[in-house]
Amino acid sequence: MYGDAATVRKILTGTGDTWAVVGLSNNEARAAFGVARVLQRFGKRIVPVHPKAETVHGEQGYASLADIPFPIDVVDVFVNSELAGAVADEAVAAGAKAVWFQLGVIDEAAFERTRAAGAEMVMDRCPAIEIPRLG
Repeated sequence: MYGDAATVRKILTGTGDTWAVVGLSNNEARAAFGVARVLQRFGKRIVPVHPKAETVHGEQGYASLADIPFPIDVVDVFVNSELAGAVADEAVAAGAKAVWFQLGVIDEAAFERTRAAGAEMVMDRCPAIEIPRLG
């Protein structure tokens, strides 16, 4: 319901290749680490966003979306649902074209706000699962 096939395809193929990954750090045990690697393999530029602002997978990290000094196409959100709505709002404020909430991350009010602001949005899906299916 929050990730119809047409929207998933549009975000993955037509929205742009610069993806801010919120919650991405050098912790290899976290899902964000592996998903970011898959996004890179499929030609996406990943931008780590984490309070530690670590360099991950060779890309400079930033402490927040507002700190990124260049345009972001998609914001991929790896924070819990209670925090995700604020991240979606920051993504819209930063001019992102789309917001992607990872598996298990759901905030229906944030979904409605993001779509009303003119950005695409997917919730409770994983781009690392969806992108190989596009073939």
